[in-house]
Amino acid sequence: MPEEKSKLIYSTDQAVPRKEKHVEKALRASVRPAEQKVIVRLDRKSRGGKSVTVIEGLQMPGKEREVLLKQLKVKLGTGGTVKDTTLEIQGDHCDILMATLEKMGYRPKRSGG
Repeated sequence: MPEEKSKLIYSTDQAVPRKEKHVEKALRASVRPAEQKVIVRLDRKSRGGKSVTVIEGLQMPGKEREVLLKQLKVKLGTGGTVKDTTLEIQGDHCDILMATLEKMGYRPKRSGG
């Protein structure tokens, strides 16, 4: 790109290191599953009427969270994603997820109706 068309305002000519997220630092000291406050709820807001089961409160590193999501998606035969520190699984699977999380050692609570 020619320099006269460049919109670059400032450059240090060095790579600027990014700061690590504070959430990930706090999750490194893992907490036993039985001590975590895990909430399972059904959400339909801002999704065009589609139901999504949301799991909140899992205190584990990002990689472990993704592995857990993969296991749950395979078990349920549905899609899902990790958003920040929550797991979102397509469809209404609250009861099955509650039972599965209890078998894994968590003590989930259902939120909402």
